[in-house]
Amino acid sequence: MSSLHALDVIEAGPEHAEVVADIIRRSFAARPVLDPPSTATDETTESVAEALAASGGLLVERRGRPMGALLFDESRPGLLGLRRVAVDPEIQSRGVASAMVGVAEDTAEERGKDGIWLHVRSELPDTVRFWERRKYVRTGDTEDDGGSTLLEFGKTLWLARETHTPDDTQALAGRLATLLRAGDLLVLSGDLGAGKTTFTQGLAEGLGVRGPVTSPTFVIARTHPSLTDGPGLVHVDAYRLGSAAELDDLDLDASVDSSVTVVEWGQGIAEQLASNRLHVHLERRHARPGDPLGTRDPMGVAAGEADDLAEARVLTIRSYGSRWLGVPLRSTLLGA
Repeated sequence: MSSLHALDVIEAGPEHAEVVADIIRRSFAARPVLDPPSTATDETTESVAEALAASGGLLVERRGRPMGALLFDESRPGLLGLRRVAVDPEIQSRGVASAMVGVAEDTAEERGKDGIWLHVRSELPDTVRFWERRKYVRTGDTEDDGGSTLLEFGKTLWLARETHTPDDTQALAGRLATLLRAGDLLVLSGDLGAGKTTFTQGLAEGLGVRGPVTSPTFVIARTHPSLTDGPGLVHVDAYRLGSAAELDDLDLDASVDSSVTVVEWGQGIAEQLASNRLHVHLERRHARPGDPLGTRDPMGVAAGEADDLAEARVLTIRSYGSRWLGVPLRSTLLGA
């Protein structure tokens, strides 16, 4: 059970079906009249119990009062669907829907999913804006059995992975390379020495491009052609660039569609190159309170532990744009 803004968000099972069905019916009945009408008002305790038994759902309560609910849908491999997202019509604009969405994303991560999908009726612009504000991307349109237009939205979940050595970092990048294709943009950030070039070397090996790959700080950009039939690698170091305009002067547009482009120090200036991109942030994993090394004098650290900590990195990867919807980022990078 998670407490968010005095709200209790509970994993719902068949035993909650009556309460969940009541919230769904009342919520959808209070929405603007649609043609054809929403089938959500036809949900019964039995139909909701069946859905909860199959995939589960969420129930939001405050001081024991039911306030919101949704159903999960696991019919698509690697993805978690959200259905019947409902809030008590008497309790609006109190963060109930946002609380449910946050816990739903956590649930998707816990279940090993790569992303989330849902449908929204095109006649509900406020609902569309709600999902867009939460970085959900429209992926297409479809029709339900009643002939109404449904907008499909999706979101790829971000991930964080710890590596312990430069070889680990390169191996993780190599696995990511298996998911890349021509036109992909990766924006790398992190402090000096965080491992951005090490990560790029792993990408290069995974892509099968001509090396060696070294920091292009003084050259600014290097092109590594493919040794196979795959895309080449364009490796850019934006450390000495002061603006997006200076990045424009490199004329990367000529190669971005046919290559995988990696821009170190690119955050804030490289996003203009492509709306679909990955942001990769690398940072050293310092000892924190509670860590084995966090409460000991460095001189008393067991042999090898200090070196292991010095090499450890945390890589955080976030995706932007519809290109990454349905791509198994989490299962590929966290499953190994």
